[in-house]
Amino acid sequence: MERGERPERAEPLTDAEREIIQNTWVHVYENCEDVGVSVLIRFFVNFPSAKQYFSQFQDMDDPEEMERSVQLRHHARQVMGAINKVVENLHDPEKVSSVLALVGKAHAVKHKVEPMYFKILCGVLLEVFSEDFPEFFTAEVQMVWTKLMGAVYWHVTGAYTEVGWVQLSSSAV
Repeated sequence: MERGERPERAEPLTDAEREIIQNTWVHVYENCEDVGVSVLIRFFVNFPSAKQYFSQFQDMDDPEEMERSVQLRHHARQVMGAINKVVENLHDPEKVSSVLALVGKAHAVKHKVEPMYFKILCGVLLEVFSEDFPEFFTAEVQMVWTKLMGAVYWHVTGAYTEVGWVQLSSSAV
């Protein structure tokens, strides 16, 4: 990842945007595990190369088998839990930065996950939220969530840069 590709900072959310995110998140988080599982299944079905980082379910191709996987459900809860921490702390940019730095560093150092998968996952999250909750995810709400996901990606990739990430391969997708 080259420094020139990274904006200086993520675009901050307004008070109204934070409120929109928190109000819509309530509905998503009520079904957090099922929504998280739907997100990960779509992610792995559409981007099977992402499964290489998960020994427990990298050989699963059947979405129903993935849905029954205890490990996939556990990771879905972790993903949704991290988003919940971000949403709960939107009023505290330092806390948001800290949460996402931990996620980024763990995935860079421990798991060696290529950062572009976060951009893909952010897109899948937005798709699933919009499809599963159409009454709450209007065009305006989708734009606000897109802005949040841009900030999430910015913070996560910043952690990759901080730990000196060197791209391992470009054949990931």
